[in-house]
Amino acid sequence: MDIPALTSAPATPFLQRSNIKPPPPPPPVQHNSNPISNTNNSLTKHQLKNTNIKPIDPVVAWTASISRHCRNRQLSQAASLLTRMRLAGVEPNHITFITLISACSDSPSQTKFLGPPMHAYARKLGLDTNNVMVGTALIDMYAKFRQIELARIIFDELEVKNSVSWNTMVDGYMRNGEKENAVKMFDEMPHRDVVSWTVFIDGFVKMGEFEEGLEWFRAMQLAQVEPDYVTIIAVLSACANLGALGLGLWVHRYVLRKDFRDNVRVCNTLIDMYARCGCVKLARQVFDKMPKRTLVSWNSVIGGFAANGFANEALEYFELMQKDGFQPDGVSFTGALTACSHAGMVDEGLKYFDIMKSVHKISPRVEHYGCIVDLYSRAGRLEDAVNVIENMTVKPNEIVLGSLLAACSTSGDIGLAERLMKYLDDLGPGVDSNYVLLSNAYAAVGKWDRASKARRTMKELGLQKRPGISSIDIGCSSHKFVAGDKSHDQTDHIYEI
Repeated sequence: MDIPALTSAPATPFLQRSNIKPPPPPPPVQHNSNPISNTNNSLTKHQLKNTNIKPIDPVVAWTASISRHCRNRQLSQAASLLTRMRLAGVEPNHITFITLISACSDSPSQTKFLGPPMHAYARKLGLDTNNVMVGTALIDMYAKFRQIELARIIFDELEVKNSVSWNTMVDGYMRNGEKENAVKMFDEMPHRDVVSWTVFIDGFVKMGEFEEGLEWFRAMQLAQVEPDYVTIIAVLSACANLGALGLGLWVHRYVLRKDFRDNVRVCNTLIDMYARCGCVKLARQVFDKMPKRTLVSWNSVIGGFAANGFANEALEYFELMQKDGFQPDGVSFTGALTACSHAGMVDEGLKYFDIMKSVHKISPRVEHYGCIVDLYSRAGRLEDAVNVIENMTVKPNEIVLGSLLAACSTSGDIGLAERLMKYLDDLGPGVDSNYVLLSNAYAAVGKWDRASKARRTMKELGLQKRPGISSIDIGCSSHKFVAGDKSHDQTDHIYEI
C-alpha cells in the first residue's frame, strides 16, 4: 500500500478541545504590589492622553501573571499571587478562576489543597452556578480528584449547561469507571457531538475493553458523526491491542483522506499499530515518509523493530535517531535492550545498559533491569540474572521475576525456581502464571508430587489458570478462541476446516 508523506500538527487535550481553558493571556506586566502601578510612570497624564495608550485592566494584569505561574506548574506561587491580588483590592473574574481551577485539574495529586478553597471562593461569588465555564472547570477538577459525586452536584446545580458541560460530566464518569452512569447520561444528552462519542471510545480503550471501544466507534459511524484525530488515535490503539489489522488498514485509508493525515500523533499511533500487528514494513513506511518526527516517533519504530525480532534494524534506527539530533530517553534504551535480548546479543546489551547510566545519566527503571534479566536468561546465564535482581536499585516486579522463572522451567533448575517463588510470594501470590511455571519446572524433571503440590497451592489461593486465547482477523472483525471452545456461532464450520 502506497502511503503518502505525513507531517505534524499540534496535539490538543480533551479539555482544550472542549474550550474549557481560557485563551492565551496577554503579555505579563512588571509590577510590585500592584501589577499596573508602574506601567507608565515615565508618562505624564497629558502624554498618556495624547498617545492614546489605555491603562491595562488590573484584573487582566493579575490574571496574566497568575496564568504564567500556572503554565509553569508553580501552583503555590499562583495561589500566593491570588492572595496579593485580593489584598490589593482587585476582585478576580471568571477567567482567573478558570485558570486556577484548570491548573488544579492538571495536577490532581498536588493541588487538592487548592481546589476546594477555589471552589468555595467561586461559590461565594455565584460563579459555580451562573457561569458555565467555571462550573464546567469545577466538574472536571472533581472528576480528576476522584470525587465524582461532587462533580455531579455541581453539574446538577449549573443554571445553564452546554455541550462541554455534558461531555465533561460523561468523561468524569468514564474516568472513574462508572460506565452505567456515563451511558445513562449519554442517553439524556440534548445534543451529541464528536467529543461525546470519543469520550466512550477512548474511555473503553483506556480501561482495556478494546472491543467495546470499537463497538462505540461503529455506533458513531452509524450515527453519521465524523470522527476527529483524537477519535482515530483511540481506535488505532484498540486495533493495536486486539491485533485487528483489517480495521487498522481501513482506518489508515480513512486518515489519508482527512486534514489530520499529517498529525504527528496519528502517525506515531499508526507506527505502533502496524508494529504490534507484525507489519513492520508498513510501520517503517509510515515512519520514513514523515517529514517531521518527534522522539516518540523514533521510540515507536525502534520498539516495533525490537518486538518483532528485527534487532539490527532497531539498533540502526537507535543510532540514526541520535544523528538526527534526538537524545535517547529511557524508552529508547528499553527498545535497544529488548532488541539485544531477543537477538541474544549479551555484550551489546550490557554496553547499551552501561551507556544509558554513564553517558546519558538515566537511572535504570524496572523495565531496564527486566531487559537485562531477560538477556541473561535467554543466554542461559541464570546466576548472572539472579545477581542483577539482587542488586537492583528498584524493587523487582512479577514480570522481571517471572522472566527468570520461565528460564528456570526451561532449564530444569528447580533450586533457583524455588528461591524465586519466595521473592514472588513477598510481592503477593496473585499471579497464576508463576505457579504454572513452577509446576512445569517440577514436571520437567519428573517431580510429579511437587508439581501437584504447586497446583494445589494455586487452588487453595483461589487462583485459576487463565486460558490462552487465539484470535483470527476476518475482514474488520476479530474472533477469539480457546482450546476446545465450542461457543462460537460457526463452531461446526470451524472444526470442519
